[in-house]
Amino acid sequence: MAQTDKDIFALLKTITTATITTVLLKKGLRNVWLRGTKPLKPGQPRIVGRAFTLRFVPAREDLATPASWASPISTRAAIEAMPEGCIAVVDAMGVTDAGIFGDILCARMQKRGVAALVTDGVMRDLAGVLDTGLPVWCDGAAAPPSVAGLTFVNWGEPIGCGGVAVFPDDLIVVDADGAVVIPKAFVEEVAGLCAEQEKLEAWIMSEVERGVPLPGLYPPNDEAKARYQAWSKK
Repeated sequence: MAQTDKDIFALLKTITTATITTVLLKKGLRNVWLRGTKPLKPGQPRIVGRAFTLRFVPAREDLATPASWASPISTRAAIEAMPEGCIAVVDAMGVTDAGIFGDILCARMQKRGVAALVTDGVMRDLAGVLDTGLPVWCDGAAAPPSVAGLTFVNWGEPIGCGGVAVFPDDLIVVDADGAVVIPKAFVEEVAGLCAEQEKLEAWIMSEVERGVPLPGLYPPNDEAKARYQAWSKK
């Protein structure tokens, strides 16, 4: 029986992004960790959600103006389209000298129930952003507004964030190690594999703590696998 998003999210909230990258690597997916996505505030919880994508391109003087903020195609309009529980994933092309969002936009996202904001760019109005309580993963802070270096072009389409392809409704998991994307076609399978991987690694850690040498244990050889299977049946 297919699992619901609620079931999958609950499971993945117990799984580290490190484990997820290992499982995806075994599935042949190497490029899934979004570069430049660091927790803005220490201690932010692990969060799981579907990707709501936004895209910037390089600034062009006739388009990247304060007047563009009132356009039907704007970050303001995109925020009003964000569903509750989504993770906003913003392609800022790694630009770090123009802040894509500030405190007012983050406050509105928080009010709409957006779970988190992830970007390879930076924020502005840092103190205010932190005060909103919106969990943010980004590459730092900068005072200038987005139009100083970027032009916002659309939402709800495939993007490249931190050098990784992200499609709308892919699953995003964020924790202290950054942001990882699970392609939507792999979500249910990967969630199950991650649970088993975490269980195996917990057993390996218990073996390390009692003094077992690493060769043959990590990764486990046939003898170690047999001991693990016996342990897991207890």
